[in-house]
Amino acid sequence: MSVSTVIVEQVRKVHPEAQARLEPVSIIVPAFNEVGIIGQVLDTIIHQMSANGAQYELIVVDDGSTDGTAEVVEANGVSVVRHDYNRGYGSALKTGIRQSRYPLIAIIDADGTYPVHVLHQLVRCMDRYDMAVGSRTGDHVAIPLLRRPAKWFLKKLADYLSGFEIPDLNSGLRVFRRELAERFFGIFPDGFSFTTTITLAALTNGYRVQFVPINYYKRTGHSTIRPMRDFFGFVLLIIRMIVCFKPLNVFLPVSAALLVIGMTKAAFDFFHQNYFGVASAIAILAALQIAFMGLLADLIMRRTHL
Repeated sequence: MSVSTVIVEQVRKVHPEAQARLEPVSIIVPAFNEVGIIGQVLDTIIHQMSANGAQYELIVVDDGSTDGTAEVVEANGVSVVRHDYNRGYGSALKTGIRQSRYPLIAIIDADGTYPVHVLHQLVRCMDRYDMAVGSRTGDHVAIPLLRRPAKWFLKKLADYLSGFEIPDLNSGLRVFRRELAERFFGIFPDGFSFTTTITLAALTNGYRVQFVPINYYKRTGHSTIRPMRDFFGFVLLIIRMIVCFKPLNVFLPVSAALLVIGMTKAAFDFFHQNYFGVASAIAILAALQIAFMGLLADLIMRRTHL
């Protein structure tokens, strides 16, 4: 595997105070079979960042493409980090993070769905935040209708369990600090859920996160998302992440539900049959056990300070 990056440091003459507000940023572009659009995306990134006086490096990670994507990247004067085979979206981002050198890390997809010009705006947010996310809540959002019910459910589940109103759980356009990525690097998955993981990890650990409304366009090429499999994977990921960082938000609602069921069954048995049934006792005991498990998980989480 060849490993190289291209460093672009074309800084235009700007007001000294404006330039001081811009920290250097490593822009990571994961790509898998995006031969038809990646050249245009890279050209736009270079033009926009250079025109705004930014110091940055551009890292393209070719995740085992078979359509000549890597060759197009090199033809555009950008070096590429290559995976020998398709390892997954999250794996490509982790490879890019390992190769990056700047204190800020930006990620953007190579399929032309995200507005590149917003990158500079997100970088400017980083003087006050630990992560700035391009939230797909703008005037034009081209998310396929078949995916919208699943995305709505996942958002509501994440909002409820995390205790935060999250405008966009898994946007692929964002800027975050290197130390944030390094802290949670060990739990980042290799698949599409990388962005969901870093969003929940940041919010549930007190990091400052800003969501900036953006448009979202129809992708060029074919998506590699598998709706049913990825949906259930996202559900499990959300629950696992909240159990990891805010376990009481998962354990206590389940405990309370079982306690209500058990008490209701006990009251029904007592008033109608003059005894307490075994089922009600099991439900109540299970509720108490789950509550204590939640308290223990919360104690372990606070002691380990993950």
